[in-house]
Amino acid sequence: MPSKRPSKRRPHGAEPRPLDLDRATGGRRSESAADGEWVVQTVRGSEKTYTCPACRQEIPPGTAHVVAWASDAIGGPEVGLEYRRHWHTSCWQRRARLR
Repeated sequence: MPSKRPSKRRPHGAEPRPLDLDRATGGRRSESAADGEWVVQTVRGSEKTYTCPACRQEIPPGTAHVVAWASDAIGGPEVGLEYRRHWHTSCWQRRARLR
């Protein structure tokens, strides 16, 4: 039998919180640019060290960065690790000027 006490989480009649799409999709989004269609995911940090393909500098463990891969790569949006590249967020945002 349900309780007759009102919920403290969300009062009766109140609007629910809007859906956080970034959180619901795991930070994954599609981007279209002059260099093609990309699937991009924001990573808050990892346990490994990666090398950014733009600046060739290391991305140390625990550093927030971007993982990107071409959406037309073999396997589509769910491709294997060999197609994914870890970028500094700033390098990813200015990649069009770097090429």
